[in-house]
Amino acid sequence: MIGPSSTATELVAHLRSMRSEENIAGMARFGIVTQDALGIGNPAIQKLAKTVGKSQQRAFELWATGIREARMLAIWTFDPALLSPDDVSRLAADFNSWEIVDAAADLLTETPYWHDLIEGFAKDEREFVRRAAFAMIAGATVHNKEEPDATFIAWLPLIERYATDPRNFVKKSVNWALRNIGKRSRSCRAEALLLASRLADASDAAARWVGKDALRELSDPKRIAKLK
Repeated sequence: MIGPSSTATELVAHLRSMRSEENIAGMARFGIVTQDALGIGNPAIQKLAKTVGKSQQRAFELWATGIREARMLAIWTFDPALLSPDDVSRLAADFNSWEIVDAAADLLTETPYWHDLIEGFAKDEREFVRRAAFAMIAGATVHNKEEPDATFIAWLPLIERYATDPRNFVKKSVNWALRNIGKRSRSCRAEALLLASRLADASDAAARWVGKDALRELSDPKRIAKLK
């Protein structure tokens, strides 16, 4: 019986029993790393996470397996308040997929030092670690509702600095962060729109794509009407 007392070994065995070759093939089409995947959808993993609850030691053991589903389960069963900066550095060293990074980003924005993580991740040359910085910004614009708009506006120069990174998973996350800042409020939109316009005219191809794509979304009248 799977429950709060289940060990990492028991949970991995349970996950393996749910393996789906058909789903693995489908995941690959979305750019999900499937080398160590079992083909289990995230809703099922999230349901399992609620069943077993949080356990820091077990989450680290699940993460260490390298199995996609075990790592997603780990992310959803870590207690962010108990993650140290060294713990986060070890997790980041294993980032190898946009999906893992984006899920981890939401977890990491719940740590008490998440602002510092963004700065550090952005400076890191590893593609998926740098992506984590901007995925964190994008996620925090939605989830960290008590955070003042000024926090996100202050990150626009960081977005501008790395908008020239041509790597696909970085470029898309930089764009995502810019768009989400612009959709957070009218004051955020005004500042994000200025940056998007500047990037849209940049000589650098990556920066120009980031700017034009953000400009298109932030200029949508329907989206503007929803802003407070």
